[in-house]
Amino acid sequence: MAKTVHKGHSATTAKVSLLDRIKMALSLHKKNSVSTLLDILRQPANSLMTILVLAIALALPSAFYVFSQNAKAVSGSWNGGVQMALFLKDNTTEQATQELMQKLNLRPEFDQVTLVSKQQALEEFKSSSGFGDALEYLDDNPLPAMLVLTPSSEVATPSQAQVLVDELQQERIVDVAQMDMQWVQKYHAMLDMAQKIGSFVSILLAMAVLLIVGNTIRLAILNRREEIQVIKLVGATDGFIRRPFLYTGFWYGLIAALLAALMVNIVIAVLRGSASTLAELYSSGFSLMGLAPSHTLSLLAFGAGLGLIGAWISVNKHLRDIQPN
Repeated sequence: MAKTVHKGHSATTAKVSLLDRIKMALSLHKKNSVSTLLDILRQPANSLMTILVLAIALALPSAFYVFSQNAKAVSGSWNGGVQMALFLKDNTTEQATQELMQKLNLRPEFDQVTLVSKQQALEEFKSSSGFGDALEYLDDNPLPAMLVLTPSSEVATPSQAQVLVDELQQERIVDVAQMDMQWVQKYHAMLDMAQKIGSFVSILLAMAVLLIVGNTIRLAILNRREEIQVIKLVGATDGFIRRPFLYTGFWYGLIAALLAALMVNIVIAVLRGSASTLAELYSSGFSLMGLAPSHTLSLLAFGAGLGLIGAWISVNKHLRDIQPN
């Protein structure tokens, strides 16, 4: 019976001890996080310069991402300004033309199918070409009838449109199927190249953030070198010494990311009016988009993570070099 009581008491003591250790660890984290944030705020001059440099390094790729998303939004409506033309063979009957129109109207790839008869094509050519008088001397109308197709939003890329054009070319009564896609292909090619350049620049700027945070932490460690030696003499672990510096890097990255998000949204707000005016000139309802809340949270997490990683690398490298005399 005595042994049973002793075992129960030991288990309770172990449980309480574990709970106390968890509470102590949380208390230390809270104390370190608050104290390091206050240290940054107490030195606004030095801290602000570092944070501004970090914020600019984070704002540049963020701004590029926002503008690339807006460019994608613009390209998403490219089909509204592009049409496919199916030139029909001369011997095509009206019944065959109507059957093809009905077939195409049932397909989700097209929003609209319009028939331009031989006579309508001739009248449009007379009015737009300036050779109306010369055409009066022709015995027959040389222009074919055609179907004008307006692609739907499902046809979102030049490759999809090209596959569709090749398919329509195989129709029995279609002589030529064509689509003016050069400007669309050039736009997508430039957008793809810009995204690759932006990704490369983003990686370089992320490395710059790591270096800046690492150098800032290095200077902080060197300034507290004697204090760290004394703390090590009384038995402090590297983890205990490392924790405040990690929180310093974390706060630098988080505050810089918050400032970077603010910079990007201010730039977008300034440009939104001009972008809306330009869109109206092209009869478009496009509106410039800023950083979405989810993207802002991602930026904050990314900035804080880079700050934490940069501090971790710097602390691990320089803390080993400081040993008590």
